[in-house]
Amino acid sequence: MNYEFTETQLMIRDTARQFALEELAPTADERDEKEEFPTGAVKKMGELGFMGMMVSERYGGAGLDTISYVLAMEEISKVDASACVIMSVNNSLVCWGLETFGTEEQKERYLKDLATGKTLGAFALSEPEAGSDATNQRTTARREGEYYILNGTKNFITNGSQADVVLVMASTDRSKGAKGVSAFIVEKNIPGFSVAKKEKKLGIRSSDTVSLAFQDCRIPASNLLGKEGEGIKFALKTLDGGRIGIATQALGIAEGSLEASVKYAKERKAFNHPIAEFQGIQFKIADMATKIEAARGLILNAAALKDRNQPYATAAAMAKLFASKVAVESALEAIQIHGGYGYVREYKVERFLRDAKITEIYEGTSEIQRVVIGRSLLQ
Repeated sequence: MNYEFTETQLMIRDTARQFALEELAPTADERDEKEEFPTGAVKKMGELGFMGMMVSERYGGAGLDTISYVLAMEEISKVDASACVIMSVNNSLVCWGLETFGTEEQKERYLKDLATGKTLGAFALSEPEAGSDATNQRTTARREGEYYILNGTKNFITNGSQADVVLVMASTDRSKGAKGVSAFIVEKNIPGFSVAKKEKKLGIRSSDTVSLAFQDCRIPASNLLGKEGEGIKFALKTLDGGRIGIATQALGIAEGSLEASVKYAKERKAFNHPIAEFQGIQFKIADMATKIEAARGLILNAAALKDRNQPYATAAAMAKLFASKVAVESALEAIQIHGGYGYVREYKVERFLRDAKITEIYEGTSEIQRVVIGRSLLQ
C-alpha cells in the first residue's frame, strides 16, 4: 500500500516534532528521574490540538484522521514515551470512547473539555484480579433510583491521579458475567473516589500510574456510558484503537534508539576508526532500520483501515505485537552499540529500554495480541 501523506498530515508531523524537541526533550530525563508528571507540556499539547486529534470539530477536537494521529504520536514518543502515553490514553481510549458511545449530553458536558486539553481523562478497566481476563470485574455498580452506587478498586490506571474524568468499567449484574459489566463516566471529585496508590515503575516514569478506590460513590444514572451490560463490548472496541496508539509509541521508542545509535556510531572511535565503519555495527543498525520500517507499515495499515471504517482489530493487534517487540529489540541493540555508556543514565538509551518493555504489556499483552490474531484467522 502506498502512503503519500497530505500537506496537512506532514504539517501535523512537523509541528509534533518541533514541540517534542523544544518542549519535551530538555526536561525528559529529569522528569523520568523525579517521576514528575509533565503538567505544563500536557496543557500545551491541548493547545496544539494533540489531546483530541480525532474528535470532531463540533466537540472541540481537531477533526483529523488516524494517520495524522500516528504521525504526531511517533514524533513525541521518539523523545518522551511518557508524554506519548498520556496523549494516547486521552485520545484513543477516553475521547474516542465518549464520542463513539456517549450521548449528546455527555459529549457536550465532558468531551469538549477533554478534546481541548482543559481536562484530562483516564480509562479504568484493570483490577487486581482482572488483567488479561478483563471480564472478571469485581468493581460493582448498584442502581438506586437515579444513581448507581460504585464500589471497588482499579489498578495500573494511566493518568489516574491527574485525570478529571475517568471511564470506569463495573459489574451491574454479576450473575451475567461479562454481559453484566457496564461503563460509567466518573468525575474525580465525587465523594468516595480516591487515589489509593502510585506505582513505582521501571519505565514511563513521568506518566502517573495509580490504583483508584471507589467507596459508595454515587454516580448519576445519566453517566452510564452506552447501555447496561455493554461495558466489556465498549472496552474491547475502544482498546482496538488504543493498540494503534501503543504500537506507535513503541515505534517512536525504536526510532529514538536507532537515531541515538547512528549518532553515537559516527562519533565513537575504536582502533582509530569510527565504529560506524565496522561491519558488526552496520549489521545491527541495518536490522534495526528494517524492522522499524516493517512496524511502521503495519501501523499505517491499521490506521488506514480505521480511517476507512473497515475492520481493523486484527491489524491493530498485529501492529502492536510486532512494534512492541521491535521497540525492545532496538533499545537493547542501542545499549549494545553504546557499550558501557549505554548502561548509564547520562545517555538516553537505557531509558528507551525501560520505556519500551511496557509496550509489550499494557492495552493487552503480546500473548493477548496473539490470541486476538489467532482467533480472527481460525474462526
